[in-house]
Amino acid sequence: MKSRFLTTIMLCTAMSTSALSNAQPLPRQVLWGDTHLHTNYSFDAAVLGNRQLTPADAYRLARGDVVTAHNGQQVKLNRPLDFLVVADHAEYLGLIPMLLNNDPLLMGDEVGQRWAKILAAGDSLDGLKKLFFEISDDKAKGIQKLKNRAVTRSAWQDITSTADEFNQPEVFSTFSGYEWTSAPGGNNLHRVVMFADDATKTNQLLPFSAYDSEDPEALWAHLERYQTLTNGRALAIAHNGNVSNGTLFSLTDFSGRPLSEDYASSRQRWEPLYEVTQIKGDSETHPVLSPTDEFSDFEFWDKGNLNATQAMKETMYAGSYARSALKRGLQQESKIGVNPFKFGMIGSTDAHTSLATASEDNFWGKMSAYEPSPMRAMHQAFKKGVDGKVYDLMSWEFSSSGYAAVWAANNTRSSIFDAMQRRETYATTGPRMSVRFWGGWNFQSKDLLSRDVVSLAYKNGVPMGGDLAAAPKGLPPSFLLVADKEVDGANLDRIQVVKGWMTADGQTHEKVFNVSVSDQRAIIDNKVKPLVSTVKGASYQNSIGDTQLSVVWTDPEFKRQERAFYYARVIQIPTPRWTAYDQERFNIELPSEVPKQIQERAYTSPIWYTP
Repeated sequence: MKSRFLTTIMLCTAMSTSALSNAQPLPRQVLWGDTHLHTNYSFDAAVLGNRQLTPADAYRLARGDVVTAHNGQQVKLNRPLDFLVVADHAEYLGLIPMLLNNDPLLMGDEVGQRWAKILAAGDSLDGLKKLFFEISDDKAKGIQKLKNRAVTRSAWQDITSTADEFNQPEVFSTFSGYEWTSAPGGNNLHRVVMFADDATKTNQLLPFSAYDSEDPEALWAHLERYQTLTNGRALAIAHNGNVSNGTLFSLTDFSGRPLSEDYASSRQRWEPLYEVTQIKGDSETHPVLSPTDEFSDFEFWDKGNLNATQAMKETMYAGSYARSALKRGLQQESKIGVNPFKFGMIGSTDAHTSLATASEDNFWGKMSAYEPSPMRAMHQAFKKGVDGKVYDLMSWEFSSSGYAAVWAANNTRSSIFDAMQRRETYATTGPRMSVRFWGGWNFQSKDLLSRDVVSLAYKNGVPMGGDLAAAPKGLPPSFLLVADKEVDGANLDRIQVVKGWMTADGQTHEKVFNVSVSDQRAIIDNKVKPLVSTVKGASYQNSIGDTQLSVVWTDPEFKRQERAFYYARVIQIPTPRWTAYDQERFNIELPSEVPKQIQERAYTSPIWYTP
């Protein structure tokens, strides 16, 4: 069934704090992209197998071309993406390709000569692992010599010029960017920095790395300098809180001080989005945080921090996941006047292969060393001690996720960036399902039958990422939701609304509401009979589920004086996981503990209610 909701119109209303003005073009399409892709210009990607696939190769694949992987197989997306951010690590940016090419900027130094010899000797998977840790251990000795501004400038200018070369307005948008890789004590504070501008502006400042500072506020100050110097635009995307051991959404700043109004304002300004799902697991919520949520046990990593130097403790979960961070944001806003954790949702891959693949049947792994092969699922990705214990991280634990969805006026850098700044975005774990979510005070079920439901929705409400305030007396908020399955993908199981709120005593609460379900199932006391999976091996049937779900839902538990947020979660029917496709393609039998089916999902940006 083709949806009339795939094209959209946006009208500003007094209820919304969205940055969109009446003078701007109206967003009419959902665009798909990856804002977090690494190439051989990233230090870890290159030493762990990605020797030859450059930023140019990454753009070629994303726009729909065929690229040859390191294992000799050809790679192509099922459908091209609409935009891409190549986000290589700012630390040692472009160093490995330059060492492999014996670049004169590096060969005049004995450290550069020695590292080049180490690189030339590494070929096998075990050898590459050894090489990675050997060079990593050598950083303290080599960093001052190889932290060369001329090296960084050469790599950065190549990255920005390549982004400009592949940018095709209205067809395929490319963005210059990099990853600021702060991980104090092994706790992940990484941010992807993304620019709306071309090389004439982005080249005026070099990338800001964790070697410059590991403090997020220093990064924000750098982005402020960039804006002042160039009159350009930049934003930062925090990601992977599930391996931050509670520090990504901490209630103190980098120096251990309670969050201030200035901190909250800066974070909200520079970090409008959060990468809630990617290859290193899903970071929406966790069973420890949401024990009554039947879908909270999903693709999570919870053994420890990024480099496994400290085990995860129960007190750390709340600072690691999106839903609990949104609840913390309500408390902080009531305390200091500004919400530091007011972010929209996106997904991206964090692949280090130059290949932006997030489909279960087309997954090319985290690193090039884990490209498709009969034994890749059982490779031991890491084995490290954590607080006296040893944990194995197997490559089957990697997720084939995710993508960023953006509602924009057109496929241009400016329009996409505008949508990101106003948080009119959502995340998926890979499938390109279309999701719309509005909030207002007088939506009714008959609105879904309107000939121009989208214009009506924007006229009477606000979209995902927006704000509701000043509730009319006696009126609870109502929400208009529409979800369409991916064009050639799996049917939908249900739409849920996730609500978080703060009561008068300062405590926060959450509840997941089933608001629209497939197959004419009844919702009784907010419970729904689960679908019976049709997955057999690497196949499934669309004999269950619906192609489209839509509903107008009114919050039955609304209290006018309580701060709240709402976001939609759309769940697909069960489908085969990438491990099931590997098992069938390579005619192997994976152990029973390896999951072989999955219920993919989408998370919209929230709508906030402030009394």
